[in-house]
Amino acid sequence: MKAKINNLLSSIFEHKYIYLMLVPGLAFLLVFKYFPMYGIQLAFKRYMINEGITGSPWIGLENFLYIWSEPAFWRAFKNTIVISLMKLGLGFPIGIILALLINELKMKKYRRFLQTIYTFPHFLSWVIVSGIIFNFLGNTGALNSLLENLGLGQINFLMNKGIFRYLLVYSEVWKEAGWSTILYLAAIAGIDPTLYEAATVDGANRWHKIKYITWPGIQNIVVIMFIMTVGSIMVAGFNQVFNLYNEVVYDVGDIISTYVYRISFQQAPDYGVSTAVGLFNGVVNFMLLMIANTVAKKFGKSGII
Repeated sequence: MKAKINNLLSSIFEHKYIYLMLVPGLAFLLVFKYFPMYGIQLAFKRYMINEGITGSPWIGLENFLYIWSEPAFWRAFKNTIVISLMKLGLGFPIGIILALLINELKMKKYRRFLQTIYTFPHFLSWVIVSGIIFNFLGNTGALNSLLENLGLGQINFLMNKGIFRYLLVYSEVWKEAGWSTILYLAAIAGIDPTLYEAATVDGANRWHKIKYITWPGIQNIVVIMFIMTVGSIMVAGFNQVFNLYNEVVYDVGDIISTYVYRISFQQAPDYGVSTAVGLFNGVVNFMLLMIANTVAKKFGKSGII
């Protein structure tokens, strides 16, 4: 046993610089992911500031029973599911399609230029993106000014319940599709080029190459990305919704994370209830992740677990 420990210590010392590179990542995980789990117990307590977390009394499932009896919670729950499913169905395929189209371009410089342009919005914060949207779609924005000058009248895009969810979906597509494209293009780059050469000799056209070579070559990464997206359905994008929604569209735009924000910071704070909502959210996300992973394996694809 002592010899094994000595061998381990000598191995660590020999590769000490590699281990030092791991320290920032491990510190981030510990500080922001694991240490906060200590606060999960608030979901089962009536938090009292003067008593602290450990001194606050246990109340069992009262916080959960309270949120499950709240109509506002179930409205936010429904909106979270609907918005996330819309993003999954309407937005998820866009990155794949974009990667396949960019890959078919023959001009390498133009292809790299497009990759850069499509990726740039990812680095913009939702504060900036929402400002762009307000300036373009607001009542005094560019589009409404154009419509008014054409005599077509204004459309209140940001306060229209029938439009707001689609605004969330396609603004996220505009911002994130180019970023996800990078992953798919990297997977395409790993496909053996001799397969394309052999297909050309056999008389295959571009569509045949995409269908029988490119698509099978990126299916694993597509499945992994799909599983991870399903596993974050209950997130739905707090920063995006918070910067774009308003009281008029609460019925269709209020999601779990904005609901938690309101009950935590815009009224008398109840940290036990907020924690209960967050824990419920996390459990549902975990269940969805496991279901998606199991289904993927059932169809013969590699999962993430």
